[in-house]
This record gives sequence, C-alpha cells and structure tokens, in this order.
Amino acid sequence: MKLRFFCLAALLSGASLMPADAQVLPLRPKLENPESFSMILLPDPQSYTKFDANQPIFELMTAWCVNNADSLRVKTVICTGDLVEQNETRIPDGVNGNQTSEEQWRAASRAFERLDNRLPYVLCTGNHDYGYYRSENRMSRFPDYFPSERNPLWRKSLVSTGLNYKGIPTLENAAYEFESDTWGKLLVVSLEFAPRDEAIKWAKELVAQPKYKDSKVILLTHSYLSWTGRHIEKENYLISPANYGKAIFEKLVVPSPNLRLVLCGHECEISDYEGNVSFRTDRNAAGRTVAQMMFNAQTADNQWHGNGGDGWLRILEFMPDGKTIKVRTFSPLLAVSALSCDKAWRTAPYDQFDIVLD
Repeated sequence: MKLRFFCLAALLSGASLMPADAQVLPLRPKLENPESFSMILLPDPQSYTKFDANQPIFELMTAWCVNNADSLRVKTVICTGDLVEQNETRIPDGVNGNQTSEEQWRAASRAFERLDNRLPYVLCTGNHDYGYYRSENRMSRFPDYFPSERNPLWRKSLVSTGLNYKGIPTLENAAYEFESDTWGKLLVVSLEFAPRDEAIKWAKELVAQPKYKDSKVILLTHSYLSWTGRHIEKENYLISPANYGKAIFEKLVVPSPNLRLVLCGHECEISDYEGNVSFRTDRNAAGRTVAQMMFNAQTADNQWHGNGGDGWLRILEFMPDGKTIKVRTFSPLLAVSALSCDKAWRTAPYDQFDIVLD
C-alpha cells in the first residue's frame, strides 16, 4: 500500500506547503484525502512514564499531535490507558521503573499538558492506574490529575460523565461528542478498566438516548481484545466486580445498534509487532458491522523495560465517504531524524489497513 509522506527533498523544494512556523522534518504524514479528518490513537504510555529517561518520548508524541493538528485535521487524541505503571507506590524497584507513582502521574500529566487548550483528548483508565501496583482495588489518582475542568476544550466536547466506584462523576467514565460534515456526529465513550455493571449500564443508556440515535459511537476501554483477536473473558486481578472483553461485548456492544468501533490496548507480548495488535469485526444485534481494534506498543523493542514503545501511534483517517477509516501506524520518534525516518512507518497488513463500516 502506498505510503503518504513528504521526503526531505520535497520539504526543501516546496516549503510553501507547510505552515510558516512548522518545523522542517524529513518525514511528515499527510491525509490521503484533503477532505478527510483524523483521530490520533496513543497506545499505553506506562513504560514511558515509569522511567525518567523515557518521559521525553511520550512528550514528543503529544507535541507531534499538536504540531500536526491542522495538516491532519485532528478531531481528538485518544489514549488506551495505563498512564502509569504503579498508581500508588513510594519505593521504585529500579527494574520495573525508577519513578515513584507521584513522579509517574506528573510525567503523564505533563505530556498531556501539551494538548490542553489545543486539542481535546479522550483517556481511559488501565489496570495499572488502580490500586497500588495493578488493580488490587479501584483507588486511583486519575481523577486528581485529570479533572473535567483541566482542558478548556472539553467544555465543547464533553457531554456526559458516569460515576466512579465512590459514586462521584469523573472522567473514568465519560462521553465526548464531535461532528463533521461527512460523518455527522461521533460519540466517543470512555469506560473504566474492567468496568462495573453500573458503568456499562450508564454507557448503554447513554448511547440509547434518542439524540444519539444517528450518531456513530466509538467505545474506548482498556482490556477488551487479546493479541489473538479473541474477547478477553477473565483476568487475574483482585479488582471486583469487573467485566472484561467478552462481557462488555455481550452487555454493551451487541445491544447498541449505533456502536460501530471499539478501541483498546492492554495486551502485549515479547514478540514481533503482530503479537501486540489485533483486529476483528462482528455484527451487533441490528446486523451492523462493529470493528474492534487492539493496539499496544510498550514492548515494541522486544523488552518489558525498554524505551517505552519507540514512539509508535496510529493515525485514523476518516475518509469523506462517511464509512471508511484508514489505519496507519507511525512513529514521530523515528520520523524526526533523516537517518531513521525510513523506518517510521509500519506497513504490514496488520498495521496498515482500511476499516469499512457498512
């Protein structure tokens, strides 16, 4: 499939194509169709935030989102959760991170500061964002660092918040609305990790409201698909009650005729790229196609404790036909240097493909 990028020579000979204040880069993605818009998908950032030396990579990724917001016509940035490695620890072991939880949350917060008042973004919580090390309970610092007042642009896009385990409305369960001429209204619903029945009920009732009848609903949740493409049925976390992929699919995805796309992260293997992504389609109760995509990159360099994921993200281009989404896998980290930009696209069929919603 043809790659879409500017090479260094094109940039130098055609500088008028770029905004006056844009950095001249050896490789800069562009939309395949200028009438499209995009959403940027950031995979689990926990390994960027758990090591102090890795933090700049994640900040580079969010800075790249802002720097390309106009050229890629970015509607929103979406992150699959696990913002930190440990939600509540004071003594890092130096192996699975050298930062305390406070330092990790500050690192995640600082990266997303680059988007505040520039782009709306949608986050979900992962298993590492709860408890002490990983979901021993539903205690989380997420609401402290990401209150609904944080990004002024949420005043235009945030349309609903559900209740967390304490009965408090937070962005752990939230919905955001976006609109375009070609796709109409898009509702992005974010669900907490292993959502409780109450959270699923809130989401189901929300998307069933008459005002969202004709919207295309995108569900974001952390644990849903395995790398083999199956719906996850159970995991060995102490957090309870909990619903994983299969239960979310049966209780929320199937009965919701307007829910058309599910995005998740969480799963990864020490393997090649194919072991860290998956995709499947199913039919909901109304007979409509539901596309479901898992994307994670924290072991992209074949290590649990490497650099965090080589900067990989996905560009989701929503084509003007109102039904096709082009998925491309790209690394701003590799693209920033003329010596590595030839490696900045992942082009295998599982990393570069089209989603068509009938």
